[in-house]
Amino acid sequence: MFRVPLTIAFIFLIAFGGATASAILALRATVGFGAIEIGPWTAWPEAQTEAADPYAKAHRARTGALLLGGAEGLRFMAGSDDEGHALEARCDYTLSGVTPPARFWTLHAIDETGALLLAGDGLPSTYHSQNILKNEDGTFVITASEKPKTGNWLATGNKAVPYQLVLTLFDTPTAGSSRLVDLQMPQIKRGTCHDG
Repeated sequence: MFRVPLTIAFIFLIAFGGATASAILALRATVGFGAIEIGPWTAWPEAQTEAADPYAKAHRARTGALLLGGAEGLRFMAGSDDEGHALEARCDYTLSGVTPPARFWTLHAIDETGALLLAGDGLPSTYHSQNILKNEDGTFVITASEKPKTGNWLATGNKAVPYQLVLTLFDTPTAGSSRLVDLQMPQIKRGTCHDG
């Protein structure tokens, strides 16, 4: 008696659940189309503009993130080193070089959920263009590690979790440039990995 209605309800439940799960996976997989890759760094210059594709708009709506306008800046993300290995908090990484021209820039690490990767109270979890030690030629070296290092040290904590580095350029001519692929971005070299 209830066999046919229950079968139909079960089919609708599977279809609705599958469609919802696939939409969530698609939104988590990408910020949208039109990504620019420079080494391990990736940016989506059109993600915050009116020209953004539907995936970028849906991703922006889902995360509720406040994105920079095209004239305000550009955000680069790196989830791997120069060799293509995923960034892990149990490993040491050296970021070296220069950033593209910008009035101000920030660098921090985020976990898989997009939350700031905090290593502990009083430990340096972010850097910006005004508090970093630079060489005479304008280059810098930052060590991302769970253990303290001399110079510019970005604390990543002692949990063996993957993370991403986020470099945000504010008031930069880069944001409106079509020559993004010619930019110089900091190199990310993997060092020692600790058992955790």
